[in-house]
This record gives sequence, structure tokens and C-alpha cells, in this order.
Amino acid sequence: MSFDGNKDANRVIVIGAGPMGLAAAYYAAKAGRAVTVFEADDRVGGMAAHFDFDGLSIERFYHFCCLSDVDTLALMDELGMNGAMKWVRTTMGFYAGGALYDWGDPIALLKFPGLNFIEKLRYGMQAFTSTKRSDWRNLDRISAEDWFIAWCGRSVYERLWKPLLALKFYDHAGEISAAWMWQRIKRLGNSRKSLFEERLGYIEGGSERLMIALADAIRKTGGEIRLKTPVRRILFRDGAALGVELASGERALGPHVVSTAPIPHVVDMLAEAPADFTAPYARIKNIGVVCVMAKLKKSVSPHFWVNISDARVEIPGLVEFSNLRPLPNTIVYVPFYMPQGNPKFSRPDADFVSDALAAIRLVNPGIGEKDVIATHVGRLRYAQPVCEVGFSAMIPKAQTAIRGLQIADTCFYYPEDRGVSESVKFARGLAAAISSAEAA
Repeated sequence: MSFDGNKDANRVIVIGAGPMGLAAAYYAAKAGRAVTVFEADDRVGGMAAHFDFDGLSIERFYHFCCLSDVDTLALMDELGMNGAMKWVRTTMGFYAGGALYDWGDPIALLKFPGLNFIEKLRYGMQAFTSTKRSDWRNLDRISAEDWFIAWCGRSVYERLWKPLLALKFYDHAGEISAAWMWQRIKRLGNSRKSLFEERLGYIEGGSERLMIALADAIRKTGGEIRLKTPVRRILFRDGAALGVELASGERALGPHVVSTAPIPHVVDMLAEAPADFTAPYARIKNIGVVCVMAKLKKSVSPHFWVNISDARVEIPGLVEFSNLRPLPNTIVYVPFYMPQGNPKFSRPDADFVSDALAAIRLVNPGIGEKDVIATHVGRLRYAQPVCEVGFSAMIPKAQTAIRGLQIADTCFYYPEDRGVSESVKFARGLAAAISSAEAA
């Protein structure tokens, strides 16, 4: 690649074509920048990208929208996609004690047999007050474990919350910040038409539709998106960004570099930087996921999301995506989160499929071998940041000490969890910061 000198001075290089990277490139291009996006994968979208699952175009990792996702909705309108968001009444379930129960609203809580009346009252009060709370700073200083115990008591935590956290974060379960957990409860708790009716959304045609619309908008401005082009190094000299070096050895130069790749990858890209520069990024932990997808002839349950607390399976829950987005067959995601160093992470796909189908049959014993049409296993080494107690103080500023270099991934909008809307909002700030820095 060779950029001419005039364009180099205006060039913005974006690393990563996930939602944050595409949105940052889009907003930078709208501001008149020459934009080039480098993506190691063979498609745009990151965790929101689609693949061909037995003839069905669908997300590799499940995505849904909440009523509070205003930045996604605004971007869709801007891209001419108004009306593509579809809202659906969804429900939750909880499998515990060998049975599946309704979950997620006051009536379900009152009927749930696993708690006494006082425990139900305390649980309900915590959930309700979480939806009304806006200040999270104090929650950043305590663990989710301590927060749940303070509100609901140790017994409720041990039976309901601890198994879910342990099967997502393993050895890190006791470190998770209450602020991160609170935000998840608040986001879902406020995505309701009423106290008794949850509403979630999907993009007609899938998340890929928004990703492709963003990519098309970037290209229409003259921007470039290069797929299957991993970045090896971020280049800088005398305290200023110079561009990037690709895995091929080719160099792409420009004074503005925005990295939206997972932080563990960024540490590798900055291998030649001083240790004190990379140390804050190296401290951020991240766990992986092996996500099994099953296409079935029968529905597993009426619920979109089912939490599972049962020692017979090692998953915190399953997502019946076809109870959100209408599809020809039942589609279920069964995620196995775990640290990359866990020996189970490298198990054969067939082992994960077997365990996933066992979990599905646990929830619905009526699902038999003949009901399984197809399965797929997706793996991601860096899927979930470990947002530990005091995480807000651990996150470096997106604008680094190197002039023109911004670094961020999904953990940078903590306490919000990974989401397209949050990525779009943060990306808009990354693009705006380029102009602000030049003006200063």
C-alpha cells in the first residue's frame, strides 16, 4: 500500500472492523478524514458478524438490543435503516432444582419455590432499586459477591448467583465488580414495556445488516476496508503515531491510529513500547468463549434466555435466539466461558457439542437425537473482559501519551457490558477526539 503525501496528513488508520472500529471509521470519514480499516478476519462485524449455519445467515455470537440502545437506533436512522429494528416480547427462565421456572418478573419471583418470602422480598428490592440507580461509583469499590450477599443474604447468593458467576469467570468470580453486574441488571430491567413485559429487539436480517451498512457508508466516502489483513505493530516515533506495520511487512502511514482490537492483541502490537506504557493494558484480564450453536426441530422452552444452576452441566445458561428473531427452525446458543488457560478450552468440538446437547436436554428432556438438525462450534480467545473491583481506575485514557494514538476496546465503556450501542457511542467520541486534538 502506498498513500500519497497529501492524504497521509489526513489519514486515520483504524485497527479492527467490529462495531466500534466500523463506527469510529464511519464518524471519522463523515468528518472529512481519509480512512483505512484493517481487519484480521475475512469479514466485517467482529462478534456481530454472521456466518452460514447450515444455510442460515446468522450471528456467530448472539446479539440483542434493549430499549435503551438509543445510539444504535440513531445510527440506523442515519444509515437509512429506520424500521429495521423489531421489538419482541421476550421472557426469561431459570432452571434450578431439576425444574424450569419462569423468571424475571414479580409474579415469577413470588412463584419460585427456591426462596422463602423474605429472600424473595430482598431479591426483588435489589432488582427494582438497580433499575432506578444511576450512580455506580460506590459499586465499583465492592465485589458483586459482597453486593449480592448484602442485599439478598449468603444463602441466596450461594444458590442463585454464585453458580452463574463461577461458570462465567471461574477463578475470577469473586473479583467481579458490583458496578458491572448492576449495569447488566439495570439494562435488562429497564428494557420493558411494563413491570411484567420484557421487550428486546433484533435487526431484521440480523446484526450483519448494520455492519454491512456501516462498511458501505465508509467506502462511499472513499474509505478503504482491508480484510484478512492483520496488524503486526503500531508504529510511533518521538511521541507521535506514524501508522502501522502489517503482518505482511507492509507499512501503512498516517498520523492518526485508532485501535479497537481486543486489548490482549494491542499488547502484542506494542511489544516495542516501554514496559510502563504497556503495563496498564497487560493488567486487564480477558476470558474466552466456546459457543455451541444447535439447529433443532423443536423448541427448548418458551424463553429467550434461561439461566441454569445445576451441577450436572458447566454452563451458566442458554439462549434460544429463535424466540427473539423469527427463524425457520429453533436456534440455540450455548456459551462455555472460561479462561484461555483452562485445559477444557482446547477440547475437541465434539465434546462441547455433547455437553451443550446435554444441557439442552436437561432443560427439555423431550429433545432427542432426531431433533438435532445441525451444530456449530465457534471459539473466541478474547470474548469477555474481567471487570474486577476498582476497574474504573484500571482503564487507561483512550487517548494515549503517544500523540495521535487512541486505544480502546469494549471494556473502556465500563460499567456497561459489551454491546453494539455502547460501542457506537464510544466510537463517536474516538472520532471527535481526532478533531479536538488538532484544534488544541
